[in-house]
Amino acid sequence: MPRVLIPLPDRDFDVTEVAVPWRLLTRAGHRVEFCTEKGGAAPAADPLLLSGVLFGQLGAEPEPCAFYRELEADPDFRAPHAWDAIEFGDYDGLLLPGGHAPGMRQYLGSDALQRRVAAFFASGRPVGAICHGVLVLARSIDPATGKSVLHDLRTTCLAKYQERIAYWLTSWKLGRYYRTYPAYVEDEVKAALCDATRQFVRGPLSLTQRDSEHDGSPAFVVRDGHYVSARWPGDAYSFARVFEQMLASAPPANG
Repeated sequence: MPRVLIPLPDRDFDVTEVAVPWRLLTRAGHRVEFCTEKGGAAPAADPLLLSGVLFGQLGAEPEPCAFYRELEADPDFRAPHAWDAIEFGDYDGLLLPGGHAPGMRQYLGSDALQRRVAAFFASGRPVGAICHGVLVLARSIDPATGKSVLHDLRTTCLAKYQERIAYWLTSWKLGRYYRTYPAYVEDEVKAALCDATRQFVRGPLSLTQRDSEHDGSPAFVVRDGHYVSARWPGDAYSFARVFEQMLASAPPANG
């Protein structure tokens, strides 16, 4: 059975960007395992995305919320591995979800995780990153070149206009909830690229329309070789489908 690894912080990850890929990948016959910094205890999604960020709005859609409730009962989710204890090379694919609440910094800023991600990326096996998750790759340095693993690749990520609008709409109530770091995600990802004008692909304007299991028309994903990226939860179903297609055609781990 093909195995996929999803690293997560202890709290505050995005509901849709984890639960949708988990559900679609497990339905396709893949085993999805998780790892957190210390392991052992189930992590928790950003609670505001389950209840509605502001006046019941801006949260996850009902179906991803239902998937998340199913995920909470999954044994692999309830007993994640520790980052330092896991053998990344045993996995067929690596998926890096996003999230913007403060707890995400534990995962997005981990040097130890970035070193292991860089080693997996060099293996050529499928890697997917969505939204803030692209920051993990932007910050993961290839020891052979001293540059980001994304340096020569095409990618997308959370667009600056999306991050700005979410912040403007909610800052009066939630402060910097939508600004995980002082720099915008798009700006940091661009800085990791050799030629951002050529390699960074922002995609069409997206503010409210999200894709679904049966309608991928609102989504936008970018694939470059063994790497696929997407912008935000509104791309999650299409992102998961492309990642699964990559897994289906990739050689097995340690094969």
